[in-house]
Amino acid sequence: MHFDRQKFPSTTKHASLLRILLTQDGSTTRLCQALINAPVSVHLHQQHRTVTVPEDVSKILGGTTWLQRITSLHSERGEVLMDNLSFTRLDILPEWFTAGLDQGHAPIGHLLDKLFIKREHVTVNDEVKKILWETVGAPDSNASRSYQISTQNNTFMLIFEVFRGAMTHQTT
Repeated sequence: MHFDRQKFPSTTKHASLLRILLTQDGSTTRLCQALINAPVSVHLHQQHRTVTVPEDVSKILGGTTWLQRITSLHSERGEVLMDNLSFTRLDILPEWFTAGLDQGHAPIGHLLDKLFIKREHVTVNDEVKKILWETVGAPDSNASRSYQISTQNNTFMLIFEVFRGAMTHQTT
């Protein structure tokens, strides 16, 4: 499938939508589906276990092994809604969660629905951002955010994501 990836428009017309996207703390998968009024699909660009991550990642998550995953959420027509880079600390996750990640078919939001979690904004350096940009292209710091996901006991995931222009398209 060919993917159509456009930067998020920097127009005043779309400024309030971008503000909502960057500040909401729920499921971005569900938000994407609501905005386009249709199901979204996940495209897995890459996923691998690693013992080496950028310093920002190890400071936020701790641990010694992580799953690095780069995905895009897209419409059935291949319009990219968002690109995502995530790091998941593997030593503290339930087995069913890790198995779901390994399958690579479901958006992370669907797996997170089964956990009691808290999302909290964090800042990451350019080393982290560069990993996503080198894979998907079209760097867009204005439509990007990063946050950590924690349970009651541990922070286990760091996500860096960028919203794309297709978020502003109304589809039926």
